[in-house]
Amino acid sequence: MNTSAYLDAVVEQTKTFAEWVDGKDASAPVPTCPEWTLADLVDHVGSVQRMVTMLVSDRMAEPSKAFEGYVPAPTDSAEWGAWLTGTAAEAQQAFSSVDDTTPVWDPSGAAAGVPFWSRRLFGEVCVHRADAAATVGKPYELAPEYAVEAIEDWLDTLTSQGYWENRPDFAEGMRGDGQTLHFHATDAAGEWLARRQPDRVALERTHGEADVTVSGHASDLLLVISRRSPLSAVPGLDIQGERALFEHWVGHMDWVTG
Repeated sequence: MNTSAYLDAVVEQTKTFAEWVDGKDASAPVPTCPEWTLADLVDHVGSVQRMVTMLVSDRMAEPSKAFEGYVPAPTDSAEWGAWLTGTAAEAQQAFSSVDDTTPVWDPSGAAAGVPFWSRRLFGEVCVHRADAAATVGKPYELAPEYAVEAIEDWLDTLTSQGYWENRPDFAEGMRGDGQTLHFHATDAAGEWLARRQPDRVALERTHGEADVTVSGHASDLLLVISRRSPLSAVPGLDIQGERALFEHWVGHMDWVTG
């Protein structure tokens, strides 16, 4: 997917998210993010979209002004639908005014801010739509091709140089001496080989022998890897090899879980 396609999907996914949460109980707990209420979830999704809009539209080289520009979600949940569709539309407009080479702050360390943020917004709304589904009792469905892209976003971001350097707890927990994990989507083209090294987790988009191989539908892989579903709730995943190594991996996937 390119930047334009990611933003089209962000608008589409946010529209569904907005329809689900509009007018709902703001104090409802989010089962997949135990420290959050529905109001916290809505605020997070919309405010991140607005922050990224500011980063991109103003070509920011560092994020402080975008953080300072935080505007909370409306307190009246009946206004959430319009607010969320508005934040997604503003993001799409911001990205339409730049190209992939436009300099924008990139927390991953890769110096590719526009492509990074377009995919990051997509991954965000895919995962947080699962949070909304769990909260309001909606079935969560995601096209396999979208799920593969969201897995790519999740894995690539968490194995980036920037994440490793800025999350010493993650780095310490994931530091290794060559342990390998292979993730394989069976319903769309998506395979990843992660290798835990002393100074990083190296990620390759390839098939390969590994200490543990986890395969299944892409949406199931996404929900488990992002800690939106426990392994016990996704019996369709096939785990071959050192199950404890995969459980250790999932145990450290605590990014934005409330």
